[in-house]
Amino acid sequence: MKRTIFILYYFVGVILQAQHLQGIVQDTQKKPIVGANIFWLGTQKGTTTNEKGEFRLEKTSESRHLVFNAVGFVNDTLLIDSQNFVNITLKEENSQIQAVEVKAASSFVDTESPLLNQIITRKEFTKAACCNLSEIFETNASVDVSYPDAVTGTKQIRMLGLEGTYVLINTENLPFMRGLARTYGLNFIPGAWIQSVDLIKGTGSVLNGYESMTGQINVELFKPDLCEETSWITLLNAYLNHFGRAEGNAILTYKISEKWQSSLLAHASTLQNHIDTNQDSFLDLPLYTQYNIVKRFKRQTERWRNEIGIKMLYDDRRGGQSQFWSKNPLPTAYGTQTTAQRGEIFAKNAILYPQKPYQSIGLISSAIWHKQEGFVGQNLYNGTQKTIYNQLIYNNILGNTQHSYKTGITHTIDDFQEQFRDSIFTRREHIVGIFAEYTYTLPQKITLVAGSRLDRHNMFGWIYTPRLHFKYDLAKNTILRLSAGRGFHVPNPIAENWNFLVNNRKIFAEPNLQPEISWNYGISLQKSWQWGMGRKVEWTTDFFRTQFQNQLVVDMDRNATELYFVNLQGQSFANSFQTELTMKVLAGLETKVAYKYYDVQNTLAGRLQASPYISRHRFFINASYETRRSGLQFDATLKWQGRQRLPISHNPLEASQTQYSPAFGLLNAQISKKWNTWEWYVGGENLLGFVQKNPIISADNPQSPHFDATMVWGPIFGRMIYTGVRIKMERKKE
Repeated sequence: MKRTIFILYYFVGVILQAQHLQGIVQDTQKKPIVGANIFWLGTQKGTTTNEKGEFRLEKTSESRHLVFNAVGFVNDTLLIDSQNFVNITLKEENSQIQAVEVKAASSFVDTESPLLNQIITRKEFTKAACCNLSEIFETNASVDVSYPDAVTGTKQIRMLGLEGTYVLINTENLPFMRGLARTYGLNFIPGAWIQSVDLIKGTGSVLNGYESMTGQINVELFKPDLCEETSWITLLNAYLNHFGRAEGNAILTYKISEKWQSSLLAHASTLQNHIDTNQDSFLDLPLYTQYNIVKRFKRQTERWRNEIGIKMLYDDRRGGQSQFWSKNPLPTAYGTQTTAQRGEIFAKNAILYPQKPYQSIGLISSAIWHKQEGFVGQNLYNGTQKTIYNQLIYNNILGNTQHSYKTGITHTIDDFQEQFRDSIFTRREHIVGIFAEYTYTLPQKITLVAGSRLDRHNMFGWIYTPRLHFKYDLAKNTILRLSAGRGFHVPNPIAENWNFLVNNRKIFAEPNLQPEISWNYGISLQKSWQWGMGRKVEWTTDFFRTQFQNQLVVDMDRNATELYFVNLQGQSFANSFQTELTMKVLAGLETKVAYKYYDVQNTLAGRLQASPYISRHRFFINASYETRRSGLQFDATLKWQGRQRLPISHNPLEASQTQYSPAFGLLNAQISKKWNTWEWYVGGENLLGFVQKNPIISADNPQSPHFDATMVWGPIFGRMIYTGVRIKMERKKE
């Protein structure tokens, strides 16, 4: 009986268990290198060194080669076999800069990955307030963040010129922003919880499913093993801005025993002040309250790793006219409200063969319950989503570690029940898929990843998803990447387009909306070099094209008083070009400069034309200066975007004209001061004070047929000043 239980536990509770590798990274003077980047060759798994130059990293079956990278030092690679501790010395790239303090970049492109993968570290997040997932991209040029309407407070991101709907967003490789979570999901991950983010452009790996159409974002939260060398660690963060938004975060990690560790992540935030800077009677920012908590346990032995956790969230948001939320509301006032309740349990368990570090088998599982209800004006909405997800994966090699593969199966059940106005939408998706991915690696020369998956969807039949990624080292520090792949997405018209409902247009939807299908092709060139006194320069240029075979088209150009949800009838594509230069101008000063060009066109109102709300030209400048001894850091980000085409206006005086927004710029800045265990920061957003005038059409009469709050192309509130503190407390093991 015990043997049977053991066998069942082995095959049902297992994923990616690995021994740990510890080590110290030093320079030639035996001084620790702080913030050095450490990766397993050909993977996205890595870490950074602490203030003592120490690191701890899980061994993986995907690679035996460990890469060490730090700005100002020569990269090195070690072959890791059975050792559990390494002490490595990195040589300075220029002997003349030994007296200069060298620190690793806060975000960088993984030079070992065949995917164009930008890794954003915790250091980058501290350059801005970063209160939630949508705000951590304020200092990043690859992701655009905006408010798509002037009432609900929803936020959207864009990658490669297209909506965030086409970006696969996971937390620690578990599905996160799917279905109903698309409405406000970017607000559901507090920035203080995030340890790092993997930002992949183009189609991602087939291991993560078929929904990655323009990119993939994987968020890594603080983990229980943060306290490996201590009894416990507590991280605290408090934030307040002059509008009255307040939030607090707490992260507690502690050791239960030598094998068991645990962590608790807690968040609470609120805004209850009525902010109406343009005096149009509508709240510029919605009133809201959010409570969020994650509790998990992790067990580690020489062969096993088991992790289980639970997440719970409550989020309530109220927008519209201030009079609607007063003690004596006017019967004609306009209001919106959305209340989301979400619960999730997940398990990650793994085993690794110690004598065969390239071989493993495992299972990852999660179950999600998400309820969302509320109203937009007179329109009621109720939605419930239940999701069960399981993935079994097996890793091994073919002959030697130059040839490796991953294969497995995925099982997903999505149950949606939605009611909007008088219509009821019920859908149960049952998907079973198999996948395989082969990787060929010729160190420091070629990496090829070819993957395919085949899924069986109970409603749409067979779904085939091929993906290909290729990296070629043209020369030292010069990398060429190519990628191509197919994407598939089943749309949720209401939850994914909540912002389009804040108007009095008549809504028409095709009765038989089809899944969205696209092909994405990309090419990029990455180069780095030294100039002056060992200062490093990194330059990355990329071009991606996304071509849709079918798409859910939200057409506001067909009629000024109507809104259509239809299948694509014609062409739809997005071309994205970006070039970015990162350089250390002098000791302590790092700058990033980027330019983006978008050509996004869709068949709207029966003809191919530029998609609305997308600037063709965008510029980005970020500068960060950190003093060597005083603990002061200065950060500033300037964004400029060109004009945007607006859809047919709901205002009859403008309906016959093609409208464009003006170009504008946004400036954010922050100053922070660090002490031993705590940090204080103060900053501001939209410091230039640019605000879109009258973002709501017919704001004085929401009952008018011309009322429309979706014609938003710029900031809807002015300068915002904030302050906060970060505190770290720990207790050393006795």
